[in-house]
Amino acid sequence: MTNDHTVRQKRTVRNLEDGVRLCGRPGAQAEVAGVPRTASLHDYPPPLLSLSSRRKFAGWFPVYGARDPCQAAGIGITHGCRGLWFTSGGFSPQLDQEPLSEDQPVLPLPRLCGDPLFLSFQCQDYRGGWLVGDLCEDLCVAGELLYQRCLYYERGKKVLQAQWRGRPVVLKSKREAFSSFPPLGMLQEEEAGQRGQGVPEAELLLVLAGEVKNALGLELPNSSMGPLWPGRWGPGWRRQLASAWSLLQQEEYVHLSLLQGLSRHVLPVLGSCGHFYAVEYLAAGSPQHSALFPLGQAAPRGGQAQAQAISHIALSFLDMVSHFDHDFSHRLHLCDVKPENFAIRSDFTVVAIDVDMAFFEPKMREILEQNCTGDEDCNFFDCFSKCDLHVNKCGAQRVNSNLQVICDKIFRHWFPSTLKSSAVSFRLRWQLQQAVQECTDLEVSTGNWRAAPSVFWKLRRLLQALLKELQEAEK
Repeated sequence: MTNDHTVRQKRTVRNLEDGVRLCGRPGAQAEVAGVPRTASLHDYPPPLLSLSSRRKFAGWFPVYGARDPCQAAGIGITHGCRGLWFTSGGFSPQLDQEPLSEDQPVLPLPRLCGDPLFLSFQCQDYRGGWLVGDLCEDLCVAGELLYQRCLYYERGKKVLQAQWRGRPVVLKSKREAFSSFPPLGMLQEEEAGQRGQGVPEAELLLVLAGEVKNALGLELPNSSMGPLWPGRWGPGWRRQLASAWSLLQQEEYVHLSLLQGLSRHVLPVLGSCGHFYAVEYLAAGSPQHSALFPLGQAAPRGGQAQAQAISHIALSFLDMVSHFDHDFSHRLHLCDVKPENFAIRSDFTVVAIDVDMAFFEPKMREILEQNCTGDEDCNFFDCFSKCDLHVNKCGAQRVNSNLQVICDKIFRHWFPSTLKSSAVSFRLRWQLQQAVQECTDLEVSTGNWRAAPSVFWKLRRLLQALLKELQEAEK
């Protein structure tokens, strides 16, 4: 039997969709909702709110059942009907309405990830002078930046695929609403008349350096801040500053901007509009692909062509590992290694497309050095440390490595299964399988990864030999 409130939920979603279609004016957002621009539901991510919490936020969100279709559809700062709530006893027309009991949970309606209404809000804020960016004109005026589909939506983070002047791109932000980012304090002081006209650039750079240090653990000279700061201010300098500040509070944007032009293994930032920034679209990997990554025309029939492609990709992974370990002033640690966080270019270059969980050495040490009662307390996703039981503190030094995790999460899927039907000698297949196993293993006695330099070069040599055998068999 269908659950009663599941039926109500479906009915209400249909009503909301009707309301969205009927709402002819996205600009009605502020007047209809009658709520502060700064209020945003995704600032309070827990899925269940107590009655006292509902009362605390009462009046901030649109009310279901309102006569105005814009309001009923959830148009407002909640973006995509996120201000509408239902309970196990039915839908609540407002957050603090009785007869809800204290222990009766209130659940949010499903988030509408693919709801393009947020672009209307973004453009409304652009036209209203709240935000700027080099992509805003194409998004809001010229129609050159077109929404296509939602790729990811969780706890406010939104990743969208779009078409920009004929090329596929990805729009990203770790929060959905521009207003949900904490404003720059000195800008508020300037607007309130608590300081003179304008904000000194030297003071801004000092604040910027502090934000970078907080986000990445890096102390950078002012000369390195160019990619992160708009530089010379125009007539709308306040919104330029506010937009830049919303981007600076997103660690991935800071990473990508600082690495712009320095690494072929990360995505370049193409532009921004307010708190959303654009990067190149590349098809992500997935465990559903037999080769983990979509190979397309490179290996349409699998077999030897697929084995060759995988060999090229594996060598590029090794190149990326060496690059992140040695080519920057600090080692760059990848703490979330899975196919979905990487993509490959047509020349088989591996690109890290999600670096939310990438950390330079100083930040990595800060994250790992936590209190503990055992080694399991010292595992931060794919980055492991050891617990010193004498002081109940995790060591600041990571005991595994990018290569070890990539061998475990990527290479073990490929070798030897990918090579079974290919024209590769048994001896080489066995050596490669053994090398991948050696790369993956941790020493039980010490918890340290063994033979790091030698395993790297062994894998590289064996993969090059594999590629050579495959190419000769093709002749």
